[in-house]
Amino acid sequence: MIAIDTQILVYSMRKDSPNHRAAIKCVRAAAEGSGPWAICWASIHEFIGIVTHPKIYSPPTPLLDALQQVANWMESPSLRLLGEPPGYFDHLALVATRGSVRGPVIHDARIVAICRANGVRELWTADRDFSRFPGIVLKNPL
Repeated sequence: MIAIDTQILVYSMRKDSPNHRAAIKCVRAAAEGSGPWAICWASIHEFIGIVTHPKIYSPPTPLLDALQQVANWMESPSLRLLGEPPGYFDHLALVATRGSVRGPVIHDARIVAICRANGVRELWTADRDFSRFPGIVLKNPL
């Protein structure tokens, strides 16, 4: 199973992103493909926070549009929404210590730990910060 990270979700929504076309193409491929794909709930929260933030985008995406986009993704029958399952903390501790996490990078460690704990084999991301974490294959589909 693959998981898609926040940046790619944001780029797929925001037409003013230079990566919009590539991002929407990869999200559609996952959503319309035959294999399972995933989004972490933490990434959904972050997606909504970023696209609706007036200091990041001018104009920001209206909240109802962002929520509708999430609802659209949720219509994909192969989508799995991932949270922290039993045993998650062990994955977080391993990822955080091996990645020498400090400060806000714990959020990225959380995404990787959730993915690992849920059997994700590959994380699609444009964020190079994830390369510090063990146990998951990273792919930049852009």
